[in-house]
Amino acid sequence: AVYGYGERITEKGFVHVDSPGYDPVAVTGQVASGCNLVVFTTGRGSAFGFKPAPSVKIATNSELYARQEPDMDINAGVVLDGLTLDDLGQQIFEKMLAVASGEQSKSEAAGVGQEEFNPWILGAML
Repeated sequence: AVYGYGERITEKGFVHVDSPGYDPVAVTGQVASGCNLVVFTTGRGSAFGFKPAPSVKIATNSELYARQEPDMDINAGVVLDGLTLDDLGQQIFEKMLAVASGEQSKSEAAGVGQEEFNPWILGAML
């Protein structure tokens, strides 16, 4: 199912919330819709957390992960070193279950995300 930005989610399972590609704005709408676990990838090192919902961050490359390890939960760059996509997927799934069960994500442990609320302003964003 596809929902509008901030629209209340009424279905169970995987859903998509229409939102822009800017992390704080997108996640504000997702959480407003009912998202209770944020999992996102970053290739540039977005130091993002969102206090109302835990944020699991996945570094897309090992260089980024090494540089920002205290803020990244998973290193997806290990696929280039030989880890299979299935094994990485299992690692991500297990991290999602752990965080959903109460384990703190790295952004939660660091106290990041208290000021991330950023509603979508329709129009150009700079």
